[in-house]
Amino acid sequence: MLMNGFDEGVLPLLGFAMLGLAVVAFVLALTAREDAYRAAGKQTKTFWLVILGITVVVDFFLGMLFLQIAGLVASIVFFVDVRPALKQVSGGGGGGRRGGSSSDGPYGPYNGGR
Repeated sequence: MLMNGFDEGVLPLLGFAMLGLAVVAFVLALTAREDAYRAAGKQTKTFWLVILGITVVVDFFLGMLFLQIAGLVASIVFFVDVRPALKQVSGGGGGGRRGGSSSDGPYGPYNGGR
């Protein structure tokens, strides 16, 4: 009975989560510039689109657990290694900041009441 609930409740949720992660990674890989991959010293854009595209297909259609786990690893590698490097090369790696010094406020530099 416990395994039946696991098979019908938890496993489909994990499958949807892996599919969602793969789709988001694929879209982010698709929207990044090709030259950013080369500048970051990562594999090509085509490489990542093929790997993540296969992951989406496997997660959506096949549902083979071993291939899903391999695709999950690829998606995680994209998110924790490739995407931050692409953002840094593309000028988007400021930790949410748009530039400026640490004393800048929301309306410009803070001068301490001077």
